[in-house]
Order: sequence, then structure tokens, then C-alpha cells
Amino acid sequence: MCGIVGYIGTRDATPIILNGLKRLEYRGYDSAGVAVINGNQIEVRRDAGKLSQLIDLVSKDPVKGAPGIGHTRWATHGAPSARNAHPHVGNSGKVVIVHNGIVENFLELKEELTSEGVIFNSETDTETIVHLAEYLKASGNSLEEVARKTFNRIEGANVVVMMTTEEPDKIVTARIGNAGGVVIGLGENENFIASDIPAILEHTRKVIFLESRQMAIITRDSVQVKTLDGQEIKPEIHTIAWDAVSAEKGEYRHFMQKEIHEQVRALTDTLAGRVDFQEGRIRLPELKLTPELAKRIQRIYITACGTAAYAGMVGKYLIEKIARVPVEVVIASEFRYSDPILDENTVVLAISQSGETADTLAAMEEGRRKGAVIWSIVNAIGSQAMRIADGFISMQTGPEVGVASTKAFTAPLVDQYMLAILLADLRGVLDDKTRKSLVSDLRLVPDLAGRVMDTEADVEKVAHVLKDIKNCLYLGRGINMPIAYEGALKLKEISYIHAEGYPAGEMKHGPIALIDEEMPVLCIAPKDPWHEKMISQIQQAKARGGIVIAIATEGDELVKNMADHALWVPEAPWMLSPIITVLPLQLLAYHIAAIRGLDVDQPRNLAKSVTVE
Repeated sequence: MCGIVGYIGTRDATPIILNGLKRLEYRGYDSAGVAVINGNQIEVRRDAGKLSQLIDLVSKDPVKGAPGIGHTRWATHGAPSARNAHPHVGNSGKVVIVHNGIVENFLELKEELTSEGVIFNSETDTETIVHLAEYLKASGNSLEEVARKTFNRIEGANVVVMMTTEEPDKIVTARIGNAGGVVIGLGENENFIASDIPAILEHTRKVIFLESRQMAIITRDSVQVKTLDGQEIKPEIHTIAWDAVSAEKGEYRHFMQKEIHEQVRALTDTLAGRVDFQEGRIRLPELKLTPELAKRIQRIYITACGTAAYAGMVGKYLIEKIARVPVEVVIASEFRYSDPILDENTVVLAISQSGETADTLAAMEEGRRKGAVIWSIVNAIGSQAMRIADGFISMQTGPEVGVASTKAFTAPLVDQYMLAILLADLRGVLDDKTRKSLVSDLRLVPDLAGRVMDTEADVEKVAHVLKDIKNCLYLGRGINMPIAYEGALKLKEISYIHAEGYPAGEMKHGPIALIDEEMPVLCIAPKDPWHEKMISQIQQAKARGGIVIAIATEGDELVKNMADHALWVPEAPWMLSPIITVLPLQLLAYHIAAIRGLDVDQPRNLAKSVTVE
């Protein structure tokens, strides 16, 4: 998960940046670099590998100056290497940037710049940003104007920090969408930039958080915040508490709220190093999936508990649809007691946030005993579920503190989508055009998630309406049916309100008897292949007097005219839509629980990792 640190002031930037990056190592990364302005030139040190390698490099070949910017990178475009590492300098040597996120339109920008004679020196999408900035700078624009024009050309959820030798008294940064945080630390005759608070806490407790589509022009004496349209904003200055827990929460009230928002960054990191957007290929090396094994697989059992099991249900749709391999989802606590039919042509895929869930580990052991291939999708690096598997996919979400899982639900959805594409490719059941289209759709995910986060205030209004309910029915169809289960689970877990997820088509086979004016019905109705069927379900619920809250695609007039409340999501490719539709349900559960004054992060009777049967 990419980390950014920037400094402008009277001190040497290099040690400040390196120490800040060290405090962001928990995010994970595969390369690191630092750039400072020294006189009238930009000096860069960068390398693949861990921060210790960069520190050794700087020790052997010192670099001093200010201002400066540094970066730790998970590769998304191009393999981990020194030339793909950040910071990136333009061909004139006058502009340098670091970047978090995915530039969705980088291929179009690269083609445009190449036609103007620009030479690219890396495989990254990031390099298009610095070349675009230099191209605009050639017209004599100021750094601020160049940055604004550049940022407005970039599509997707991104954070960029930029500086130039022509205006060495400034750094410009922007948050474009919700790619991750931008924290500006305020000091005396110096200021700081970071992607997360721990990087700068030793220097200042006074910070400004940039919102989506805001940019900051930073000197050692001032911070000016504007919209990307140029409108000046008076930012709120926050004082971070001295205790470590409060500091980690930052601007958020609870860890769960922070972790819901961190999903935009986590989704970007989930793609890092695994997706080649130019070739339209998926790389999952830790899975150890060979063409021979891919063709040998006759069935996959996905086993997990709770939230992870619902993620597996979405995975069943994806793997069967894309790879054409039969998939069964079995709750882990039932797996070993069901005497599953397993052999060497069967895969048992376990999903676990902690990697230490007792029932899931027992299911993996049962699979091993019967000769199956064992895979896992795990968040905790080095956990037992990762160690005992034949191959694994790490979720790349970073620590999840809140007991109710959020990041560790959406990441496995992307992981299973990528697995399905790779499996289909190796089995020879996917043509090039379809594969490239499926891979290309992944570029959209972080930005789509970020757009949902922008609707949090609207979700909170609905939460105030629903805060006193006693029961709630969640309905979904097709690939979004598991999202009904997950949405109901979130509400139960943290608000202690009885909720039930149900296949929408089954409503008239029993649950419809419960619907009246006191039974809210939450219908997940995006524009997907089951949209018309969900419209019918909404009509049936309304006919019985139910209060309907709909998760619906922006601009859907049918839903708007029928539902009592609509929580809007952007249009998404239908196989990726569960990643987007679950986000307002997480926010809704969170805000209902927070309004009720409950302990959101540590709900009663629950533990983060269930290590007993």
C-alpha cells in the first residue's frame, strides 16, 4: 500500500522523509525512493526492494536538500524495479512527482504524449503524470496552474505530490477522488505531507486532511487549499491526540469508519503487482497455479466463515462464469462433518482475514487429508492459513482493527475475480478480447469505490431514519444475493438489530408474510442482469406497506420513483458490482450503530479472530 512523505522547510529533507517512510512500512511495498531539490537540480535515489536498501543506497551516495518527497510503492503498472520506482522525473529534469492510485486513462495520455515526441523511461502509469505536467509547464504556466491542469486530466482515484526546480519554494499535492489520505502537517517554518498520520507525528500534531478534488499549495510558511477548479477553501485544522490509538484513527470516529474509507486504497493495493493493464494479464505467483494444474481442476470448494463465506459466494459466480469450473461454497464449520468428495483434481480454497480461524483451518486440514490442492486468501501475512496452503493470495488490505470486517470482504472479491481470469486463461476458455476487457474493468474499481464514499452524508441521513428499527429484511439476486447476507450481518454485528438476508426471488415463499409498515426492506437493485427482477421485488414490498431502502445505480428513475430511500452507487461492470453495492451497506450499519451510541469497533460477544470451534 503506497506511502508518501513530503517536506518543505529549512532542514535537510532526506532523513525526515526516510524516517517517515519507515513509519509507513506496515502498508507493504516493493520499491522505495526519495527526491530532493538541491540548488537548481532534482536528485533522486530509488530502488526495488525494502526501505533498508534505499537507506543503504543513500548512505553510499548521499543526497541532501529541500524540499523533498519520498515514496514506497506497490507495483500496479510494470514490475518492481529501480526504473519503475517513484519518484519520477520528467525528461527536462525540472519536474518530479510521486503518486498513489491508478491513472485509468494512462494509455490514452501516453499515446497523446508519445505523439508529441515524449520519451517514456518506465512501464508505469505514473510517468504519464510527470510528462503531462512538463508538457504544460513548457507554456510558461506556474506550478500551481500546471498541477491543476494536470490533475484535471487524470481519471480515477489518485493522490499526487509535485515539485519543480523552477519554483523550489513550493510543493503542490492533490487528492483526486478517494485513492487514500493526504495529511498536511503544520510546523514552524516548515510543513509536511504524508499519506497517513504516523509518518509525521514526531514533527507535528496539527494537521489538515484534504478532501476529494482538493489541492494544496504548500510553502514552508503557508498552506493554501483550493478545489481543482481553483476555488479557495479555508481548511479545518485538526489537533491529533497524543495517545497512539487516537492518532491512528486520525479524522475518523472509529476504526471501522476509517477502514471502510481505506477500502479505496486497499482495492488499489489488491491490484498492485498482479495486473498488467497493457497486456491484459493477471499475475498471481504465490498461488503457484500452472497450466497443467489449471486444466486438471475439476471442482473448487470455497470454505470460510461469516463475512468471508459471503465473499466466497460472490467468488462462486465469478469463477463459474469466467473460468467455467464448478464451485461449491461450504461454511467451514460444516466442511469436515459433511464428508466432502475430494481428490487431487479438487481445490479447497479457504478465505480468512486472520488466517487463524479454527473452523477454516480444520477445513483445510480435511482437504489436505483427502488429497486436495489447498489454496488460501488471507490478510495476515505469515498466518497459519497462509503457511499450510499449497498456494495463496494475500489480501493486501493492511491491518483491520474493527471486529466487523470491511476491507477483508471487498479485497477477496477482487482476488477471486483475478483468480477466475487467470484460471480461465490457463485453461484456454477465454479469448484475448474478453480477457483484456475483464482486466481493463479492474482499473475502474478504486474510483468507483471512492465515489460511494462521497455519498456518506446521504447514507447517514438514512441511518437517522432507521436508528430505532427492530428488524430489517435484506434482499438481493444473482451475484448481489450474497451482498444481502453480508449487509444483514453487518447490521446485526454492530447495531444488535435483527436483520435477515434473503434471496429476493424467495421473498414470496415465506418472508413476505413479515412485511408491513414496521418492517424495512433493503433491496440491492443495481443495473445488473437481475435488475428487472429486483424492480418486481420492490413493487411487491411496497404493495405490502414495507419501507423500501434501495441500493441503486445513479440515475435509475424506476427505483427513484418507488423506493422510500435510495442509496446511490455509480454504474459498474456487473461482475464487479458487489464491491460497490456493499459499501453503502457498511456505511449504513456503521452509522446506525454510532447513532445508537454502541461500541462499533468491539461489539459485544464478538472477537476479531475465532480460534476455537
